[in-house]
Amino acid sequence: MVTIKETLRTVFGFHEFRAPQQEVIEQVLAGEDVFLVMPTGGGKSLCYQIPALHREGLAIVVSPLISLMKDQVDALIANGVRAACYNSSLSAQEARRVSQQLDAGELDLLYVAPERLMLPEFLERLGTLKLALFAIDEAHCISQWGHDFRPDYVQIGRLRSLFPDVPIVAMTATADPETRNDITRQLDIQQARVHVAGFDRPNISYTVMPKHKPMAQLEAFLKGRRDEAGIVYALSRNRVEQVAERLCAAGFAAAAYHAGLSDTERHRVQDAFRRDDLRIVVATVAFGMGIDKPNVRFVVHYDMPKSVESYYQETGRAGRDGLPSEALMLFGMGDVMTARALINNSDNAERIRIELQKLNAMVAYSEALTCRRRALLAYFGESRTHDCGNCDICVEPPQRFDATEAARKVLSCVYRVGERFGARHVIDVLRGSQGQRILDLGHNRLSTYGIGADLSAAEWDNIIRQLIHLGYLVQDFTRFGALTLSPLARPLLKGEAHVTLGLPRNAEVAKEKPARRGATVGEADRALFDELRALRKQIADAASVPPFVVFSDATLVAMATARPRDERELRLIGGVGDYKLRTYGAPFLAVIGRHDRVIDRLAEQADGPPEDMYA
Repeated sequence: MVTIKETLRTVFGFHEFRAPQQEVIEQVLAGEDVFLVMPTGGGKSLCYQIPALHREGLAIVVSPLISLMKDQVDALIANGVRAACYNSSLSAQEARRVSQQLDAGELDLLYVAPERLMLPEFLERLGTLKLALFAIDEAHCISQWGHDFRPDYVQIGRLRSLFPDVPIVAMTATADPETRNDITRQLDIQQARVHVAGFDRPNISYTVMPKHKPMAQLEAFLKGRRDEAGIVYALSRNRVEQVAERLCAAGFAAAAYHAGLSDTERHRVQDAFRRDDLRIVVATVAFGMGIDKPNVRFVVHYDMPKSVESYYQETGRAGRDGLPSEALMLFGMGDVMTARALINNSDNAERIRIELQKLNAMVAYSEALTCRRRALLAYFGESRTHDCGNCDICVEPPQRFDATEAARKVLSCVYRVGERFGARHVIDVLRGSQGQRILDLGHNRLSTYGIGADLSAAEWDNIIRQLIHLGYLVQDFTRFGALTLSPLARPLLKGEAHVTLGLPRNAEVAKEKPARRGATVGEADRALFDELRALRKQIADAASVPPFVVFSDATLVAMATARPRDERELRLIGGVGDYKLRTYGAPFLAVIGRHDRVIDRLAEQADGPPEDMYA
């Protein structure tokens, strides 16, 4: 029998599994339910695609957007996998063909939207088929705690009772602990094996810049990036159109995308971006979830997003191929007021409460004085013990101070109020507030009452935020933002550890500096990389697929670096499976060979004629 590692190599062109792919795949093959949290670009899809090729029957993949289904199906077909999607975008003839493939057992994977999946007639038809597994992509959509909650996803929870013997794989890149618990409950897979692969995207450089002349800041950032693909997010449709117009006037290849545009225009913009015919999309959050484009080199938030989950999900669209990429956010308090107004438009009081708490966490991240990556990971419950060196705080750190004594006061106060209250109440106790609630609860009799009267509420707020980001405190949004102590707090409270925090920066003097840029290929390989990219574009256009379906930028970089001379060497490049080797190998090897011959001739000319040692 073919092993899963052979399938990884021969079909998908990869030579080693990433953690925890192999363990997840083996559990699904054994018929177990699995819940997987893995960062964007981490390889979630392989965790159900490989089992689909090894388990008997058809794998049903639930995906929220038609465009995302198409990209994934195109990529699978390009690897020689029998896959299709079944959705409202198909013509009657195409739908009949997919239906015939289903009846004939000619498909290994079928991608469907949740609305289609839960139709009674579709469920009835699935009941007549042998099913290998259900894969629920973007599983955070099922949770009220998720940043992109979708009512249509809630019905998916019936799958476990309807198909009790078919394993379910639920996946997301974005889920804090509360959201994870809610997802397994909603899907009725509380006994599922849970794998949290981590949230870190080390190839992304994070920068938050005080918003000051934002259009000039954006243009300064984009200068020198005209050949790179990127997304600029803004909160409103009007802002999207204004920014897109300004960028076009400045000579950038940009276009607007939002829900107010016609379907035809949205599809035109999305297809142009996927095919590398358009470099920059200026968009509302309506754009992006359906984008499987791996070579997005930057994401800019012209306005602050409404939650850390949204921010993480949107910045995660940069650098899916693992190459250096950038995330820049322009932050101003006006953004906070706009986001708050949008949240308050809802008529669901519980939803408003949840989203306002998440907005406050986003503001705390934006004003962070600790390593951005540590703050981001701490939000998702992942502790990191060292700074990343790849964010604006690490590159240009704020002034530091010994905050050990202040931190102990905070941690002690959190403990003494029973770990049941949020930051505002803790600050009131520390500063000796005479508020009625403090008196009613008897917290004016605690030993920590009034011990922080020497600092302002803003100073204590800054300290508490940093302690959350550094992992000493945990904020529980299911309990109205209540603060609890983490295991890291104990050594600090016992005098066995010290902590240094940052002083707030003066936003008025913050430097307007574009984020650092990481080269994707060495200068010596740049010419070959550009030739390979041009060939990829030509092949993709002829096949009417996006260029990344042929090969990713990371694969082209590897080719330009290793310069394989034959099929044996090309097969060693990551992303080159057997089917792609047969389909595309010859023309790519020809370009590499031609380039190397030109380099050799130039080298010979530079050396001049050989010396005559007897002259």
